Amino acid sequence: MRSKPWEEFWRATDAPDLEFVFTVCDNATGEICPTWPGPPMTAHWGLPDPAEANGAAAEIGPAFADAYRMLGARIDPFIYLPFENLDRLSLQKRMEDIGPDPEPRGAERRMRPRSIEPSAVTMCRELA
Repeated sequence: MRSKPWEEFWRATDAPDLEFVFTVCDNATGEICPTWPGPPMTAHWGLPDPAEANGAAAEIGPAFADAYRMLGARIDPFIYLPFENLDRLSLQKRMEDIGPDPEPRGAERRMRPRSIEPSAVTMCRELA
C-alpha cells in the first residue's frame, strides 16, 4: 500500500478499477476530486501534512508519528467493517464516519499486526 497520484489511474489504460479511494490531505476538503475508474467509494480522512512540520527533528518526528497514528486509527476500523453485510449506502456512511480523528493527538496506541490485501485500500495524495 502506498500513496498514489490520481494520474496513475486516470491515464493508464491497464489501471485496475478502484473499490475505495481515501483523500487524506487537510487541504483536499471541499475540493472536487477527479472521476476515478471503477467508480469507487470515496471518503475524506483529512490529516495535517507531516512534511510541512518545521523545526528540529524533535519537532518533525512527532508530526510523522501523529500522522501514522491517525491513519492507523482509521484503517483499523475500516478493514474490520462487515463488508458482506453492508449495502453501498451504509458502507459509504461508515467510511465517512471513520474520517474524524478518533483519538486525541499524542494518545498512545498499541499497534497490532494486520493482514490486508494491497488492492483493498488505495490512498490518493492530492497533487499540489
